[in-house]
Amino acid sequence: MTRLPLANDNIARLMQGYAREPWMQSGIALLLLMLVAWVANWVAKRIVLRVLLRLLEHLPFQVEAGHIGAVVARLSNIVPALVIQSGIAAVPHLPADAMAFVRSLCTAFIILTIAIALSGFLTLLNDLYQRRPDAANKPIKGYVQLGKLLVYGAAAILIIAALMDQSPLLLLSGLGAMAAVLMLVFKDTILSLVASVQIGSNDMVRVGDWIEMPQFNADGDVIDIALHTVKIQNFDKTITTVPTHRLISESFRNWRGMSESGGRRIMRSLKMDQASVRFLDEGDVEHMERFALLRPYLDAKRREIALWNDKPEANGAVNGRRLTNIGTFRAYVLAYLESREDIARDKTLLVRQLAPGENGLPLEIYAFVTSTVWAEYEGVQADIFDHLIAILPEFGLRLFQRPAGADLTGLAGSRGMERAPV
Repeated sequence: MTRLPLANDNIARLMQGYAREPWMQSGIALLLLMLVAWVANWVAKRIVLRVLLRLLEHLPFQVEAGHIGAVVARLSNIVPALVIQSGIAAVPHLPADAMAFVRSLCTAFIILTIAIALSGFLTLLNDLYQRRPDAANKPIKGYVQLGKLLVYGAAAILIIAALMDQSPLLLLSGLGAMAAVLMLVFKDTILSLVASVQIGSNDMVRVGDWIEMPQFNADGDVIDIALHTVKIQNFDKTITTVPTHRLISESFRNWRGMSESGGRRIMRSLKMDQASVRFLDEGDVEHMERFALLRPYLDAKRREIALWNDKPEANGAVNGRRLTNIGTFRAYVLAYLESREDIARDKTLLVRQLAPGENGLPLEIYAFVTSTVWAEYEGVQADIFDHLIAILPEFGLRLFQRPAGADLTGLAGSRGMERAPV
């Protein structure tokens, strides 16, 4: 019986203290406001957000609910800030400056939250766009990054204006005087933006293209195109990062055309020893007829030479025409390439002589392999030249080669044997 009056006395004293002390009124009101904000945040995230996520799972278009859910969850943080911003006026005995600061702080938090949510939404748009079949041809990552930059730039201006309790237009009017500074600070961003537009509109580079930029030691596949940088994975698996605007200001080689054409070029020469070039006699021609690839050429050449040599002005060995081993070998190489199924017949195919020089007579092969795969291309090219080098002696030809140490040693040894006394 004595406890009830005692409890009533304590409550009465507490109420009297609450009525007398303004700080107690403000503290209790602030605690109640924080409690209401916590409850509002709990309801927004545990009830409203879950209901929205369940609804998103039943949307007709294919979007992962987790992506949109992350954006909505970020926006749900605005709810407690709105509760505090609107309820701070109900706190008694709170100074006007403190109340204005809390409101400005809540406004800045709401602006920052919206900016982060918009950034996440732009990321979601880029992820959805990457699922398109033509996304590699027209990447939008650079534009998305520019959009994020604009969002955060606008958010920064609005946050500063909210904290200073000034109009954003006042800050924007002051930016005109800072235009030169901004141009200097954002020079690379502006150049990269212009470069991204030109690269995208002219279809200069795509993700997956093989490009070469010797000035940056870059030789490999493009793995990422962003607003400021382009990442190239070299064939040694290193990564080279090139500024986007350098793709416009400097030259580079893009091998996409080779990949799309379905053929990769062979352009390599066999350097013949000019001292081994000679005319063919009848025995040599009969020897060459063993090659089935050469029979059509030899028959046609025999008729052509016979018609020429029957003319009066072609009388004699000097004015007459004869087959040469280098010309016959050139015809054999052409016929050999035409007989291979891994050499494209619908593209340029020729075997030609280049200008002779101090390193011999170059016989160049210009052809296209039907495969663009690097290993297959190198295998076909090596197989062709293995065969041609091995068959050269059949035509009485030699490759030009600078004397090596073994050649000089053998030459010196043979001379020593000639001079040795018997």
